[in-house]
Amino acid sequence: MSTMTTTRALVLRTAGTNCDGETVRALELAGATTELLHVRRLLEDPARLDEVDLLVFPGGFSYGDDVAAGRIFGLELRHGLLQHLCRFVDRGGYVLGICNGFQVLVESGLFEREGGASQLPPRNVALHQNASNRFECRWVTLRAERCAATWLEPGMLVPCPSAHGEGRFVARDEATLRRLELKGQIALRYARVDGTQATEFPDNPNGSVRSIAGICDPTGRVLGLMPHPERNVDPWHHPHWTRLAAGTVSTAGIVSPAGTFSPAGTVSPAGTVSPAGTVSPAGTGSPAGTGSPGTVSTAGAASPAATARTEGEGLEFYRRLVRAASGATRASNAAAVVS
Repeated sequence: MSTMTTTRALVLRTAGTNCDGETVRALELAGATTELLHVRRLLEDPARLDEVDLLVFPGGFSYGDDVAAGRIFGLELRHGLLQHLCRFVDRGGYVLGICNGFQVLVESGLFEREGGASQLPPRNVALHQNASNRFECRWVTLRAERCAATWLEPGMLVPCPSAHGEGRFVARDEATLRRLELKGQIALRYARVDGTQATEFPDNPNGSVRSIAGICDPTGRVLGLMPHPERNVDPWHHPHWTRLAAGTVSTAGIVSPAGTFSPAGTVSPAGTVSPAGTVSPAGTGSPAGTGSPGTVSTAGAASPAATARTEGEGLEFYRRLVRAASGATRASNAAAVVS
């Protein structure tokens, strides 16, 4: 286990993994001490899990996604590391899977395991081919739900890129979906830029049932999602970064620090905008009212003067996860002392 104040993360890669570098960087920016390791080294020495608090499976195309996306890597975990992974989660460890890492975890069966169980139940969820029948690469908005992963703040919006061909979340039946809802396992949904649930393409890029973008296990410590928060950790990662103020969230529009929203507008050098996207002279606002330099409005209501973005919204996602994993370490250590 790690120290009481530092979260130690292990990023696991294999042949075809290609998002490991940016994932390591996001974790380090969020405050974790991070090691990148090939799965073969962990298979040789599973006890290395005892030294970390957070295990991360990054995106890519593991083993070329032969047979199905993430299947070979998932079966490798299931047959070579399952009991070690189960013990890791049961003693308070956190697991994250992003994109291909999510596919790997679904194939491993960890999401459907109850805490403490020694056997895996039959699989009832899968990540299927996109409804568009093609690879989809675009920016989306994630909305955190009230769920077992309590480190996610309900309603929190995270714009980030998605890039996958097999990301459509499906369930065996309605009973499975109800069970996921009741157990708080639906962690993230695709949303519109105003935070309302996505109902159609492209806000829901793959046709996932109920717009599900990410799920967790019943403990809340195993989380998987298709989009890539690690690709939006710097202020300039967002395609609209020159037009976004500090505290804003946007993929197609702009939410100002005061919460006002412009779905069609773009920001002029002076920072002013009108609802239809026509830029007015510095200091004047939309047709319904007047603003001031550095403000964004759809109805003329002025928001606070815009300030420069200092980070991408994905960094807060990783920061919250790293803090949660550190808390799990402290609780585990305290329990060990008491026992």
